[in-house]
Amino acid sequence: MFKIPESVLVVVHTPQQHVLLLERAGQPGFWQGVTGSRDTPDEPFIHTAMREVWEETGIRQDAGRFCDWAISNTYEIYPGWRARYASHVTHNTEHVFSLCVQPDTAVVLSPREHSAFRWLPWLRAADQCFSPSNAEAILMLPRFISHCTP
Repeated sequence: MFKIPESVLVVVHTPQQHVLLLERAGQPGFWQGVTGSRDTPDEPFIHTAMREVWEETGIRQDAGRFCDWAISNTYEIYPGWRARYASHVTHNTEHVFSLCVQPDTAVVLSPREHSAFRWLPWLRAADQCFSPSNAEAILMLPRFISHCTP
């Protein structure tokens, strides 16, 4: 089964604007936020965001805790990852959310997906991201934090 070329990016952060970054398993130095594709074409993006945060970090939150930034990015899928998609698919559309959590929130990684995590101040986190869309979203965090903090 091929991946659906529609995904979410969730900027998980604290009220102090520290951002959670995850290092991809098998790809040392590839730091990113929580990302993942829809399971079905009709899965609501908020459900995708909730599921991906749970699967990748062990953090379970209600839909009302997530903030939909109403921003989407369309980008070319890296050639090395295109085999996961149908042969005609070259681009993915990513929908951006954030989730504010307390600094002492426990993180439990999915070892098949990530090998390490770190909390960094938002500017340092943006500098550490491999993905340009991840970095750009983190740089927008100060604009959204007042609207999205519980």
